[in-house]
Amino acid sequence: MRVTDSPSTTPMTPKTDRHSTGIPRLDELLGGGLLPGTLTVVLGATGIGKTQLGIQFADAGQRDEGERGVIFDMTARGDSQNHREYAHRICGWNLREMAGEREADLSTIWDGSTARSDSCHLFARTGRRVTTADLDTDGVREWKSELNRRLQQTIAFFYGNFIHGVGRCVVDGIEPSDSPRESFQLEVFEYIYQQILRKEHDWVARDLFRAKFRENAAQVAAHAYDHREIGCLLLATTHEVMLEQLLSRPIQTGDALSNANTVILMGKLRDGMQMGRALCIAKHRGSACDESLVPYEIDASGLRLLG
Repeated sequence: MRVTDSPSTTPMTPKTDRHSTGIPRLDELLGGGLLPGTLTVVLGATGIGKTQLGIQFADAGQRDEGERGVIFDMTARGDSQNHREYAHRICGWNLREMAGEREADLSTIWDGSTARSDSCHLFARTGRRVTTADLDTDGVREWKSELNRRLQQTIAFFYGNFIHGVGRCVVDGIEPSDSPRESFQLEVFEYIYQQILRKEHDWVARDLFRAKFRENAAQVAAHAYDHREIGCLLLATTHEVMLEQLLSRPIQTGDALSNANTVILMGKLRDGMQMGRALCIAKHRGSACDESLVPYEIDASGLRLLG
């Protein structure tokens, strides 16, 4: 998926200085929160609490920007990330899920009350792997074709939310791979990040409406948004379980960590004869932060820091 250049538009001034994570103590560690318009990567093993953190971050948008964030599930093996259950239990949020495989209905996109959805899971492929090493030539071709078919739905999901005030998104379900360059999921994410999240609103609209852009140009202008205000949280599963292993994890070419403004590591920590969970802010550009190893618990209300 090739990244194309876009002409610049008149710059807008970002409305907010920080995006709250939804966890006050974590915001303190981050020097006030996450920086709008940047990428934050959260790394940790399955079951460590990444999705709960993502839900809390998305929910905090209701208070800070007037709209909750959206969740884009990239799980490709058919298993559920339990977003709907977590959202309802943690914050009483009844997720509106985008219907399955269908062509995006662009005629209703300007009506936020009917066209919007809070979560989207377009790439479910039960039992399938998501790296080139796991597929033969025909399998790779089939996967590429599937991505292209669902691209318009992906653009419509994000654009249809951003024009109605959504200012943050969570991308979940990134599975571990031996080489980031072999991961189809990271290839798709790179497209989403560069061609949707980091692109001026009118150029995203051109990609969405294509030949019908001119007839929708007035609506596009009326629904302008500043892409520099949109924050993205990428939740990626790792083979490493212990926090110590994550701290020594090397960054490979093509790794999302190399482009992230902020990296949060979540892992197990040994305390004498017991195991607990802890997180660490490994990277946070443009702001002072606390790099302590901070223990946390997960309860019915989500993730809660203890230190």
